[in-house]
Amino acid sequence: MMSVWLHRPRFLHLGLFIVAYVLASGFAQLLALVPGTGISIWPPSGLFMATLILASRPSWPWWVLGGFLAELSGNLLWFHNPLPVACLIFAGNALEAVAGAWLVNRACGRPVRLETLEEVLALVALGAGVAPVVSATVGSATLAWFGIQSFATAWPLWWIGDATGVLIVAPLALVVFQNWGSDAHLSVARWIEAGVLALIFLSIAALSLSGYLPFAYIIMPPLLWAATRFEFKGAAVALALLALITAGFTIIGASQFAGDPASQKEKQIMLQLFLAISAFSALIVAAISRQHQLATLTLRQSERSLRELVETLPALIWCAAPDGKPIYFSQQFSGFIGFNVEDKDVAGTSRLTSVLNAIIHPDDLATVGKLLAHSLATGEPYAQNHRLRRFDGEYRWVEMRAAAMRSDDGAIVQWNGVCLDIEDQVRARDELRLSQENLARASQAASLAELSASIAHEVNQPLAAVMANSHACQRWLMAEPPNIERAQKRLERIIQDASSAADVVSHTRALFKHSIETRTSTTLASVIADARNLMVEEATRRRVRMDVEVESNLPLVALDRVQIQQVLINLIRNGMDAMDSTAGERVFGIRVRRIGDVIQTEISDRGPGVAFPDRIFEPFFTTKEHGMGMGLAICRSIVESHGGRLWAENNEPHGATFIFTLPVHVTMEATASYAAGNRGRAL
Repeated sequence: MMSVWLHRPRFLHLGLFIVAYVLASGFAQLLALVPGTGISIWPPSGLFMATLILASRPSWPWWVLGGFLAELSGNLLWFHNPLPVACLIFAGNALEAVAGAWLVNRACGRPVRLETLEEVLALVALGAGVAPVVSATVGSATLAWFGIQSFATAWPLWWIGDATGVLIVAPLALVVFQNWGSDAHLSVARWIEAGVLALIFLSIAALSLSGYLPFAYIIMPPLLWAATRFEFKGAAVALALLALITAGFTIIGASQFAGDPASQKEKQIMLQLFLAISAFSALIVAAISRQHQLATLTLRQSERSLRELVETLPALIWCAAPDGKPIYFSQQFSGFIGFNVEDKDVAGTSRLTSVLNAIIHPDDLATVGKLLAHSLATGEPYAQNHRLRRFDGEYRWVEMRAAAMRSDDGAIVQWNGVCLDIEDQVRARDELRLSQENLARASQAASLAELSASIAHEVNQPLAAVMANSHACQRWLMAEPPNIERAQKRLERIIQDASSAADVVSHTRALFKHSIETRTSTTLASVIADARNLMVEEATRRRVRMDVEVESNLPLVALDRVQIQQVLINLIRNGMDAMDSTAGERVFGIRVRRIGDVIQTEISDRGPGVAFPDRIFEPFFTTKEHGMGMGLAICRSIVESHGGRLWAENNEPHGATFIFTLPVHVTMEATASYAAGNRGRAL
């Protein structure tokens, strides 16, 4: 009991509810046009149900008590039924309101705002369809029990009257209760539209319901206009006005639903159906319109969130049509390049070509255009590192990636791309590479100095002994008489010391000699492919195009894969260095073919050529500012250890070609013998 008292509504609200209930009962009595047939429309049913839908469940007893007092007051003022009849009829009305409110709340959940199609269908089906069955059954049974009217005659009119009251009054009551005290946020244009709509609605309603127009349903277009443009508020207000206008013309006998007593019962049913159909149509259209508005609002919010996300990402975003035509640049992308997507449109030139010419470095333009054309033709993703022109004219390295967005049937509907600024990474990588090269040179120089000192130390001892024994031998031979025996011993020691020096050299060469067992029979094409893959990134960075032409069906060659790769990389890097100062196109060629019993590899460049072709293979001879002069000497040594030759030729009009051969049919043993012979000649 204490819980019920704590949840009591404000007495002012309860008093207003009682007054509205009594007035609605009086309005219903005015529409009871056929004596003995009951109430044609019962507005209190919609008011009672809407109140319980919005009220908390513990406060329901108070509203039921208020409804009971209003029912007794209305019976005293309008209906003059016996008290038991009035009490039983109210019991049915109260059960109807409680059942309808409970079913609608259970189906929709709180709060019920009639903003979705599901909520409207719940109100129509449960509140106006199922709940009035209770009231119609109890009320008709009461009339039949007291002999006022038969159950079969009263029940249909009672049910449709309560259902119509719920459909018309409940939406209006929910709108009023939920928006009480809130400010109307309508623009001037919307107020003007509302005024025009109200004028048209009232005019058509007056003309159609007063009999000047052929049928009442011509009011439907402006009614649906109100439901579409102003949603539930417009639908509820329009339905209330329609009910009032219809009731007014019917009461004075001017509407199509008024007639002689013989046909009045049929007219009454037509009136109920007209209002019920109008209410159902308006509420459904308002629900659909509201859902459309919510979906549109959600879509706009999603678009706004997505756009904000795109604009705040630390990347340059762009979109293109299926044919590659740019259609969108993010703000960061536009700010980076200094123009919007349509600013570079030129008559007679595609937008894609104009944009590429404006932002891509001239040296990268051909490669980027070729790869983009391939992706657009095949639908494959695009990925490439190149230089992008900034708004201030500076070119910066970027990583550009793009992928196709496809429809359900696989058709490309749009290309989405992203550019990441990698200028700092490229510079850091170049600085790291330069540091590694400097460190390698320093390490090589230190190793060479240490090796030279070690060799000098090891060779100096036997050489010093040779010098000492030579002087001693000279003295013994110049003595009078010459001491042949002692001179002979000194000569034997000189021979021993010379052999020791030769052993030092042999042991030093053995440190750098790879075992012949590491050689395998393989194709030279695979070795060249590996070397090219190792150098392709450096070639791209230095804007050098590598053209490789390998003759098919080349035989196997016995070689040390690592050593031949070392030769190829050294010659490729030398060719790139030679083209650093070349202003034109930088093309590096590798050609492999079979000539007789050898496989010949030609590595050409478009640099200035070789100034000293006969000396460049000598150890410590170099034309580079920071070179050591050992690379080509090592390359020749490796090639000759494989039984081949290495030489250089100048091209016409410019450039140089380094050529080396490797034998085809030389076995590993023969190669070892040939290499040993070369070492013997070198010694």
